[in-house]
Amino acid sequence: MTDALLTATGIEVTYGATHGLLGKSGGGHKVLHGIDVSINRGETIGIVGESGSGKTTLGRALLRLIDVSAGEIRFDGSDITHMPDNAMRPLRRRMQMIFQDPMASLNPRHTIRRILVEPLLLHGLAKSRKEADAHVVEILERVTLPQACLDRSPHELSGGQRQRVGIARAALLKPDFVLADEIVSGLDVSTQAQVLNLLKELSRDLGLSMAFISHDLSVIRAVCDRVYVMRQGRVVEEGSCERVFTAPAVSYTRILLDAIPLPEIDPEWLGRRTEHEDAA
Repeated sequence: MTDALLTATGIEVTYGATHGLLGKSGGGHKVLHGIDVSINRGETIGIVGESGSGKTTLGRALLRLIDVSAGEIRFDGSDITHMPDNAMRPLRRRMQMIFQDPMASLNPRHTIRRILVEPLLLHGLAKSRKEADAHVVEILERVTLPQACLDRSPHELSGGQRQRVGIARAALLKPDFVLADEIVSGLDVSTQAQVLNLLKELSRDLGLSMAFISHDLSVIRAVCDRVYVMRQGRVVEEGSCERVFTAPAVSYTRILLDAIPLPEIDPEWLGRRTEHEDAA
């Protein structure tokens, strides 16, 4: 029996392809070229590469947010590669995404309370609005947000607070797999550490599998078990973070390592308590 929760084999994504009468596709721009990825239960993997390497496209393909032109994706033993929407719907709760820009994923016309309560009611995880409110208050404590945030709109919160709302929304649905796409880029170092520590705690406590997309290898090293290095739509290296960071097998990975803003990676930076928390 395998421990893999999510596997992708031979994944290709082609934008702008045309489809003929026999189902064959032609033309278009191929973005992913035969990628294999596996994510075990309770494991956090990193997906890294320069801008344009295809890492975000891969993440969205794993979640079936975009269609693949070749290959197979399996989630918890089921082939979801071309699963119709009505069959995918029950799986959507179990496969969540935390976006790079929380403002783009939080409805600006809704309060934080409504943003968090409605998914619980929609997926039947709470029998009443009162029960949903109780779950929301509990998760707010976990993500260190004051209850006063519930009656505010997204634009009234700081960037770090909005990102915690995004994490809370994903965690509330009790997913098995979470994709985090560049979620700390643009945040200051102190807030990055708070958000990453929060994700590590939730992953451990909830037994989540996670894929963490980032261009910053120091972040990947702090939170991930294994890493996939991408270049021009292909995986050029894969392995444990310890092995890849200490003895990269390809020159491209070495170039990425040399480009880290902090030349000497400090594995303890994430564990240090920050002196300043976000204002309520």
